[in-house]
Amino acid sequence: MVRANGAVSLRELARVVQTSEVTVRRDVRALEAEGLLDRRHGGAVLPGGLAREPSYSQKTHLAAAEKAAIADLAVSLVDEGDAVVVGAGTTTQELARRLARIPGLTVVTNSLLVAQVLAHANRVEVVMTGGTLRGSSYALVGSGAEQALSGLRVRRAFVSGNGLTAERGLSTPNMLSASVDRALVQAAHEVVVMVDHTKIGVDTMFQTVASERITHLVTDEDAPSAELSALAEIGVQIHTAHLPQRAVPGARTEINGDRLLGVDHAGAGPDGRDRRL
Repeated sequence: MVRANGAVSLRELARVVQTSEVTVRRDVRALEAEGLLDRRHGGAVLPGGLAREPSYSQKTHLAAAEKAAIADLAVSLVDEGDAVVVGAGTTTQELARRLARIPGLTVVTNSLLVAQVLAHANRVEVVMTGGTLRGSSYALVGSGAEQALSGLRVRRAFVSGNGLTAERGLSTPNMLSASVDRALVQAAHEVVVMVDHTKIGVDTMFQTVASERITHLVTDEDAPSAELSALAEIGVQIHTAHLPQRAVPGARTEINGDRLLGVDHAGAGPDGRDRRL
């Protein structure tokens, strides 16, 4: 499974082999000792992850439920009439499916997948950057994409990546993708990073967003608490998405002693108040 997808979560491995996550974790440690894979929080990846980028088809099947939950929560950060930029990736593609329901929205993107999802959305204007098509990610990259973003200013940028650490921020193995992501972020007042737990604590070659530049992090409940605490200490607002089958009404997440109210998929907290920012 790791060879086919590039990475896999312990939960998914346990489901496929019909055993406990404790047993799977022990087996993963043994495989790491043999140099067959690298452990990550909540999962495992192929060795040499700094320079390796999974294909679109590989990423589509990895942490799919978590990505959907993250997108459900992230869309609460968008209001009617907003102008936003959305980067490439399978998580942002999930976000686009939710953005299609928001009227009066303007979405600037370098992602063919995001644009395709929004192509027939009522009252959503889609602006594409132009540039050179990078087939493995269905994204437009290069100087054409970067120049299209140079004079732009929007409220928020929604981006994903291959790794996120408190020390270095968001990163990706590909130089061209990193360069365009930096231009996307430069165009926004606030930056929303959307990554599932398999990417947190992972570092790859090219930095796209420094930790200090991240305004919001939207992730899932299996994200490592130590890394989240370190990000919260430098001012990143942490939003934790709960999977539907595991959600607990009124659930709260503790980050460095500060309580973050659980947010439901409509953008309201357990007390019924609107949590949109």
